[in-house]
Amino acid sequence: MYYVSKRIEISAAHRLSLDYPSKCSNLHGHNWIVTVHCRAEELNANGMVTDFTAIKEAVTDRFDHKVINDVVDFNPTAENLARYLCDTIANCYRVDVQESEGNVASYEKP
Repeated sequence: MYYVSKRIEISAAHRLSLDYPSKCSNLHGHNWIVTVHCRAEELNANGMVTDFTAIKEAVTDRFDHKVINDVVDFNPTAENLARYLCDTIANCYRVDVQESEGNVASYEKP
């Protein structure tokens, strides 16, 4: 099994839809750190699991310096973002999303 991971830093804002009072319901920003983990039993024709540039584009082009609520149609918690990215990046099996120091959400395919 082959493994690759890519760590990407982005700046983006979001507001959360919560069923309790929270300052996170207001528009606010983070310097996010997203780590994408991919794996494959066989390498592709280029000798890669997944191209690092494709991983970067999936995260940076979609979310960097954007309001995440304008990009996705779900409540953009770190947990939901982790799953969304894992489901959209080729060969991805795990994504870790750090929205602030000490606050990390992960999603891993079963």
